[in-house]
Amino acid sequence: MAFSPIRPTDDTARTLAQNLMRSAKFAALGVIDPNNGAPFVTRISFAMDTTNQPITLISTLAFHTTALQQNPACSLLIGEPPAKGDPLAFPRMTLSAHAEILPVDEKPTLRDTYLSCHPKAKLYIDFTDFHFVRFTVNAAALNGGFGKAFSLTGTDLT
Repeated sequence: MAFSPIRPTDDTARTLAQNLMRSAKFAALGVIDPNNGAPFVTRISFAMDTTNQPITLISTLAFHTTALQQNPACSLLIGEPPAKGDPLAFPRMTLSAHAEILPVDEKPTLRDTYLSCHPKAKLYIDFTDFHFVRFTVNAAALNGGFGKAFSLTGTDLT
């Protein structure tokens, strides 16, 4: 039997993953380029809504919006390393998710929650080309630092 570096998921891993999600302000969003099928990664703002689901605010002018409209499967990398130290020694997590661009009538219910995390977004949040996206997380790969790898389900994160 081959050695697996993935540890059994426990409450410590779940708590670390949930804390990473609550503290994340930005994420790397991976989508599929509809023009050539290649991966495309961009940085987005990141927040949790009142139901503990990840959200972001994106413009219809952004390339990744078009990509998500055509293929809502995506991934998000969260976890910012501190200014000092080896970035690979700090926790980070990749989320496998399904993106849903929310209708305009849901914008007022998410507005205050989002602005509490990203107050500078007040400059553009009400522009008509900006919409919220909610990510439904299917699975996650948590790297808690060297030798601390875990596979999590969407349920582990709530």
